[in-house]
Amino acid sequence: MVENRKKRWLRTWSVLFVATLALCLGASFLPAGQTAASDGIPPLESSLPTTCSTSTASPRHYKVAASPETVHWGFYSKNLAPIISVNSQDYVTLETITHHAGDDYDRMIAGDPAIESIYHWTSDEKTVSDRGPGVHILTGPVYVCGAEPGDLLEVRVVDLKLRPSGNPDYAGKTFGSNASAWWGFQYDNYKDDPKPREVITLYEMDATGELDYATAAYRYVWTPQTTPDGTVHDTIDYPGIIVDHDTVTEIDDTLEGVKIPLRLHLGSMGVAPSEVDVVDSIPPSYFGGNIDNRNIAMGTAMYYPVSVPGALFSGGDAHASQGDSELDGTAIETSITGVFQFVLHKQADLPGTILEGVNYPLLETPDSWIVHGFTYPNYLEALGEDAQSKIYELSSLDPALKDSSAKLRDFLMNGMNLTEDEAFSLITVGADFAITQVVDGNWGVHGIVPKGIFDPDHVKPKPADS
Repeated sequence: MVENRKKRWLRTWSVLFVATLALCLGASFLPAGQTAASDGIPPLESSLPTTCSTSTASPRHYKVAASPETVHWGFYSKNLAPIISVNSQDYVTLETITHHAGDDYDRMIAGDPAIESIYHWTSDEKTVSDRGPGVHILTGPVYVCGAEPGDLLEVRVVDLKLRPSGNPDYAGKTFGSNASAWWGFQYDNYKDDPKPREVITLYEMDATGELDYATAAYRYVWTPQTTPDGTVHDTIDYPGIIVDHDTVTEIDDTLEGVKIPLRLHLGSMGVAPSEVDVVDSIPPSYFGGNIDNRNIAMGTAMYYPVSVPGALFSGGDAHASQGDSELDGTAIETSITGVFQFVLHKQADLPGTILEGVNYPLLETPDSWIVHGFTYPNYLEALGEDAQSKIYELSSLDPALKDSSAKLRDFLMNGMNLTEDEAFSLITVGADFAITQVVDGNWGVHGIVPKGIFDPDHVKPKPADS
């Protein structure tokens, strides 16, 4: 009897040990929350290289702090001078600043010198005067040495952390803003008066990472705001407006008892397209940009087709959490510091690998492959010289689903050696489609196929890291 108890105890202990180990290993790949970054990240270098040099034996790690000199507001451009030049395998820490910080100056700007300087605007001066045609504050660009058109750039999201409020009155806290705005899908579908209306909801989070949820602090209905140049803005129609809170009524009784799980991600990450000199930061496309997929989180990797030398990667539009579709206009817009590793895959190395034929933004998570489809796969090319205005008029989910399913078909045919008929059957019975966003122009649908349904022997390998 005693011997049997000992055997059962040993078996139980062994099972518990293995289960605990598996849970710990699994948790290290979870994209949600603010899990600590990998210990394998190299220490920070003291300077930023601005020209390409010989690659070192081991990766390097650099930091690009947010400042008026390191951000560009509202656009991607192949003509932007890079902030930093890195080699494949190098890591870059990027500070990203939300373009909605003006929704609550005290909580989201005050006491943070970098954000104060980026937003600085008086009747006499405006530090970042070039805002538009889009709205997002983007940090970069990062020049990836050796990247050429036809290559594929892998951007690994290694770590994401909320940026603490700089105001000592809110020490240890971070805030984010959700704008239920005129560009939201709901704007012509309100039930209550007044309608239509724009509403800002402020969310509070724990900057230390101990709590993995956001709670609503208050909300207010947007009222006309006057910017320092004397322009009256009846709606949220210009980036970086600082709201005068003497003109709004804060409603504290907002979402009482509700906790929103944190799902940190950058809404906008991408490389510079080749078609035009300046590209509105709002509509996403083949180059990435403002995809707004909540799954692009810590522990995942995005693959972007390179179309200009150096790729010119930028990132911003950080989100604390967002649901599929980003229905009312924005996510919980906040400021986040991220660590990213850049891995270049040369065009010549792609044939015969799972990445063969990938000419669109592709997301790899620990357990899935996710392809991104849009109303127009490349709206800049498809819609001609007026593309950046037409895209807002022509966005639809029908062609976005068709594009997403076609890309997923091609991915399965190229990467898993399936026939077209096999691919469409598998897509129908084993894959899922979700609405990425319906608010950015060039609406998005992403197709998700689980890795676990495939026998590894039938999956092509990844290309070797360059």
